[in-house]
Amino acid sequence: MNEFEQCVKERKLIKIKPSQDMIQKELSSAEYDLERAKNSLNEEDFKWTAIQSYYSMFHAAKALVLKKGYREKSHFCLIIALRELYVKENTLNVEMVDNIELCMHLRHEADYGLIYNQESAETAIKYAGTFLNNALKLL
Repeated sequence: MNEFEQCVKERKLIKIKPSQDMIQKELSSAEYDLERAKNSLNEEDFKWTAIQSYYSMFHAAKALVLKKGYREKSHFCLIIALRELYVKENTLNVEMVDNIELCMHLRHEADYGLIYNQESAETAIKYAGTFLNNALKLL
């Protein structure tokens, strides 16, 4: 059993009927979080920049997975789902998913380890913008 099947079996990914309203709600959250991250960066609040950037990516990723008929119950399984549903079919570059994973770690470090700086904040916001643009093209 691969990681995707394991996530489904453990109900960390749940098969659902795709809803355009749910997809749009996630995209709106992604756009909102990215705008808030930009504001935080301008205010030199690097911790919140990293956190908000990751959540922008998270909501955009949720929208992509929803489009394929799955709802996530785990940040880790969301990344697994992107690899299975998009990278394997060559509609999303593996680097995009690797960047989400990196930003997930940056968010974790900023939130729980209180480890963050301007460089990590700028990296996170750059990757978030790129990922959201790619997600919008796919949706």
